[in-house]
Amino acid sequence: MKNVDDLIDSAGDLAARGLSRGEIADELNVSRETASWLVERAGRSTGATDVETEPASAGGPQDVHVDWSAIGEAGARLSAVGVALADLLREHSHDVDLVIGVEKAGVPLATAVARELETDLGTYTPRKHQWEEGDIEDLGGSFSRNFAQVEGRDCFIVDDTITSGTTINEAVEAIEETGGHAIAAAVLVDKQGVGDVEGVPVDALMQVIRVGNDSDADGDE
Repeated sequence: MKNVDDLIDSAGDLAARGLSRGEIADELNVSRETASWLVERAGRSTGATDVETEPASAGGPQDVHVDWSAIGEAGARLSAVGVALADLLREHSHDVDLVIGVEKAGVPLATAVARELETDLGTYTPRKHQWEEGDIEDLGGSFSRNFAQVEGRDCFIVDDTITSGTTINEAVEAIEETGGHAIAAAVLVDKQGVGDVEGVPVDALMQVIRVGNDSDADGDE
Protein backbone atom coordinates (compact mmCIF):
# COMPACT_ATOMS: atom_id res chain seq x y z
CA MET A 1 0.00 0.00 0.00
CA LYS A 2 1.43 3.33 -1.11
CA ASN A 3 -0.90 6.01 0.28
CA VAL A 4 -3.93 6.80 2.43
CA ASP A 5 -6.34 6.00 -0.41
CA ASP A 6 -4.95 2.46 -0.55
CA LEU A 7 -5.45 2.12 3.21
CA ILE A 8 -9.03 3.34 2.95
CA ASP A 9 -9.76 0.84 0.18
CA SER A 10 -8.16 -1.98 2.18
CA ALA A 11 -10.10 -1.06 5.33
CA GLY A 12 -13.35 -1.03 3.39
CA ASP A 13 -12.59 -4.42 1.84
CA LEU A 14 -11.74 -5.94 5.23
CA ALA A 15 -14.89 -4.52 6.80
CA ALA A 16 -16.95 -5.96 3.94
CA ARG A 17 -15.44 -9.37 4.71
CA GLY A 18 -16.76 -9.12 8.25
CA LEU A 19 -13.61 -8.20 10.18
CA SER A 20 -14.11 -6.11 13.30
CA ARG A 21 -12.49 -2.70 13.50
CA GLY A 22 -10.04 -4.11 16.02
CA GLU A 23 -9.03 -6.84 13.57
CA ILE A 24 -8.69 -4.25 10.81
CA ALA A 25 -6.40 -2.20 13.07
CA ASP A 26 -4.27 -5.30 13.58
CA GLU A 27 -4.22 -6.20 9.89
CA LEU A 28 -3.21 -2.70 8.77
CA ASN A 29 -0.83 -2.03 11.68
CA VAL A 30 -2.63 1.13 12.76
CA SER A 31 -4.40 2.24 15.94
CA ARG A 32 -8.06 1.42 16.61
CA GLU A 33 -8.87 5.10 16.17
CA THR A 34 -7.20 5.10 12.76
CA ALA A 35 -8.95 1.88 11.73
CA SER A 36 -12.34 3.39 12.61
CA TRP A 37 -11.54 6.52 10.62
CA LEU A 38 -10.44 4.45 7.59
CA VAL A 39 -13.60 2.33 7.67
CA GLU A 40 -15.78 5.43 7.97
CA ARG A 41 -13.98 7.05 5.03
CA ALA A 42 -14.44 3.87 2.98
CA GLY A 43 -18.15 3.84 3.74
CA ARG A 44 -18.48 7.52 2.90
CA SER A 45 -16.84 7.09 -0.50
CA THR A 46 -18.79 3.96 -1.49
CA GLY A 47 -21.27 4.79 -4.20
CA ALA A 48 -20.27 8.43 -4.38
CA THR A 49 -20.97 9.99 -7.77
CA ASP A 50 -19.32 13.37 -7.30
CA VAL A 51 -15.60 13.90 -7.47
CA GLU A 52 -14.29 14.21 -3.95
CA THR A 53 -12.49 17.50 -3.40
CA GLU A 54 -11.40 16.88 0.18
CA PRO A 55 -7.98 15.18 0.46
CA ALA A 56 -8.24 11.58 1.63
CA SER A 57 -6.10 12.33 4.66
CA ALA A 58 -8.06 15.42 5.74
CA GLY A 59 -9.13 15.25 9.36
CA GLY A 60 -7.49 11.91 9.91
CA PRO A 61 -5.79 10.82 13.14
CA GLN A 62 -2.03 11.11 13.49
CA ASP A 63 -0.61 7.64 12.98
CA VAL A 64 2.05 5.68 11.10
CA HIS A 65 1.18 2.73 8.87
CA VAL A 66 3.84 0.00 8.81
CA ASP A 67 3.88 -2.33 5.81
CA TRP A 68 6.26 -5.24 6.42
CA SER A 69 4.76 -7.55 3.81
CA ALA A 70 8.13 -7.78 2.01
CA ILE A 71 9.33 -9.70 5.10
CA GLY A 72 6.18 -11.67 5.80
CA GLU A 73 5.78 -13.01 2.27
CA ALA A 74 9.20 -14.67 2.19
CA GLY A 75 10.09 -17.49 4.57
CA ALA A 76 13.83 -16.81 4.41
CA ARG A 77 13.37 -13.14 5.30
CA LEU A 78 10.97 -13.99 8.10
CA SER A 79 13.47 -16.47 9.53
CA ALA A 80 16.25 -13.87 9.35
CA VAL A 81 14.15 -11.32 11.23
CA GLY A 82 13.32 -14.02 13.78
CA VAL A 83 17.04 -14.47 14.38
CA ALA A 84 17.43 -10.72 14.93
CA LEU A 85 14.50 -10.56 17.37
CA ALA A 86 15.81 -13.59 19.22
CA ASP A 87 19.18 -11.88 19.56
CA LEU A 88 17.48 -8.89 21.20
CA LEU A 89 15.65 -11.14 23.64
CA ARG A 90 18.75 -13.13 24.59
CA GLU A 91 20.08 -9.99 26.26
CA HIS A 92 17.38 -10.38 28.92
CA SER A 93 17.59 -14.11 29.65
CA HIS A 94 18.95 -17.40 28.37
CA ASP A 95 16.57 -19.47 30.49
CA VAL A 96 13.17 -18.62 28.96
CA ASP A 97 11.47 -21.71 27.55
CA LEU A 98 8.29 -20.21 26.04
CA VAL A 99 7.72 -17.55 23.36
CA ILE A 100 4.24 -16.03 23.15
CA GLY A 101 3.16 -14.67 19.77
CA VAL A 102 0.43 -12.02 19.75
CA GLU A 103 -2.23 -12.87 17.16
CA LYS A 104 -2.31 -12.41 14.25
CA ALA A 105 0.87 -10.97 12.81
CA GLY A 106 3.01 -11.64 15.86
CA VAL A 107 2.62 -15.42 15.56
CA PRO A 108 4.82 -16.09 12.49
CA LEU A 109 7.48 -13.84 14.00
CA ALA A 110 7.20 -15.67 17.33
CA THR A 111 7.46 -19.00 15.53
CA ALA A 112 10.75 -17.91 13.96
CA VAL A 113 12.00 -16.64 17.34
CA ALA A 114 10.99 -19.85 19.13
CA ARG A 115 12.82 -21.91 16.52
CA GLU A 116 15.97 -19.83 16.92
CA LEU A 117 15.83 -19.95 20.75
CA GLU A 118 14.71 -23.62 20.78
CA THR A 119 11.71 -22.89 23.01
CA ASP A 120 8.06 -23.84 23.03
CA LEU A 121 5.48 -21.62 21.33
CA GLY A 122 2.26 -20.11 22.66
CA THR A 123 -0.21 -17.64 21.18
CA TYR A 124 -2.36 -14.90 22.67
CA THR A 125 -5.41 -13.33 20.99
CA PRO A 126 -5.91 -9.78 22.33
CA ARG A 127 -9.33 -8.39 23.11
CA LYS A 128 -9.05 -5.78 20.36
CA HIS A 129 -9.90 -8.49 17.82
CA GLN A 130 -13.45 -8.44 19.18
CA TRP A 131 -13.67 -4.65 19.32
CA GLU A 132 -16.07 -2.76 17.07
CA GLU A 133 -16.91 0.28 19.18
CA GLY A 134 -17.44 1.24 22.81
CA ASP A 135 -15.34 0.31 25.85
CA ILE A 136 -12.67 -2.27 25.01
CA GLU A 137 -12.23 -2.97 28.74
CA ASP A 138 -15.47 -4.96 28.64
CA LEU A 139 -13.83 -7.52 26.33
CA GLY A 140 -11.26 -10.22 27.07
CA GLY A 141 -8.35 -11.93 25.32
CA SER A 142 -7.29 -15.57 25.45
CA PHE A 143 -4.43 -18.03 25.04
CA SER A 144 -4.89 -20.76 22.45
CA ARG A 145 -5.17 -24.30 23.81
CA ASN A 146 -3.59 -25.59 20.61
CA PHE A 147 -0.18 -24.30 21.66
CA ALA A 148 2.01 -24.45 24.76
CA GLN A 149 0.47 -23.23 28.01
CA VAL A 150 1.75 -20.40 30.17
CA GLU A 151 1.32 -21.45 33.79
CA GLY A 152 4.56 -21.69 35.75
CA ARG A 153 6.76 -20.57 32.85
CA ASP A 154 9.02 -17.65 32.00
CA CYS A 155 7.93 -16.06 28.72
CA PHE A 156 9.07 -13.78 25.96
CA ILE A 157 6.38 -11.86 24.04
CA VAL A 158 6.66 -11.17 20.30
CA ASP A 159 4.50 -8.87 18.16
CA ASP A 160 4.99 -6.98 14.92
CA THR A 161 4.37 -3.36 15.93
CA ILE A 162 3.66 -1.24 18.99
CA THR A 163 1.34 1.73 18.57
CA SER A 164 0.54 2.63 22.17
CA GLY A 165 1.71 -0.38 24.18
CA THR A 166 -1.85 -1.38 25.09
CA THR A 167 -1.72 -4.84 23.49
CA ILE A 168 1.68 -5.73 24.96
CA ASN A 169 0.47 -4.51 28.35
CA GLU A 170 -2.59 -6.72 28.02
CA ALA A 171 -0.42 -9.72 27.11
CA VAL A 172 1.86 -9.11 30.09
CA GLU A 173 -1.13 -8.95 32.45
CA ALA A 174 -2.67 -12.08 30.93
CA ILE A 175 0.57 -14.02 31.36
CA GLU A 176 0.90 -12.96 35.00
CA GLU A 177 -2.77 -13.72 35.74
CA THR A 178 -2.35 -17.19 34.22
CA GLY A 179 0.59 -17.98 36.48
CA GLY A 180 3.43 -17.23 34.10
CA HIS A 181 6.10 -14.55 34.17
CA ALA A 182 6.80 -12.11 31.33
CA ILE A 183 10.54 -11.48 31.01
CA ALA A 184 10.73 -9.22 27.94
CA ALA A 185 9.00 -8.37 24.67
CA ALA A 186 10.33 -7.74 21.17
CA VAL A 187 8.71 -6.16 18.12
CA LEU A 188 9.67 -5.20 14.60
CA VAL A 189 8.63 -1.55 14.93
CA ASP A 190 7.94 0.66 17.94
CA LYS A 191 5.88 3.65 16.81
CA GLN A 192 5.90 5.40 20.21
CA GLY A 193 9.25 4.68 21.85
CA VAL A 194 7.55 2.62 24.55
CA GLY A 195 10.71 1.13 26.10
CA ASP A 196 8.95 -0.92 28.76
CA VAL A 197 5.45 -1.97 29.81
CA GLU A 198 4.58 -2.70 33.43
CA GLY A 199 8.30 -3.00 34.13
CA VAL A 200 8.78 -5.51 31.29
CA PRO A 201 11.42 -4.27 28.80
CA VAL A 202 10.30 -3.89 25.19
CA ASP A 203 12.93 -4.03 22.44
CA ALA A 204 12.36 -3.07 18.80
CA LEU A 205 14.39 -3.59 15.65
CA MET A 206 13.18 -0.18 14.45
CA GLN A 207 11.70 2.90 16.09
CA VAL A 208 9.62 5.60 14.40
CA ILE A 209 10.40 9.19 15.40
CA ARG A 210 8.24 12.05 14.13
CA VAL A 211 10.01 15.28 13.22
CA GLY A 212 7.95 18.47 13.01
CA ASN A 213 4.46 19.44 14.13
CA ASP A 214 1.18 17.67 13.38
CA SER A 215 0.53 19.66 10.23
CA ASP A 216 3.95 18.71 8.89
CA ALA A 217 3.23 15.05 9.59
CA ASP A 218 -0.05 14.93 7.63
CA GLY A 219 0.22 12.63 4.62
CA ASP A 220 3.82 11.63 5.35
CA GLU A 221 3.00 8.10 6.48
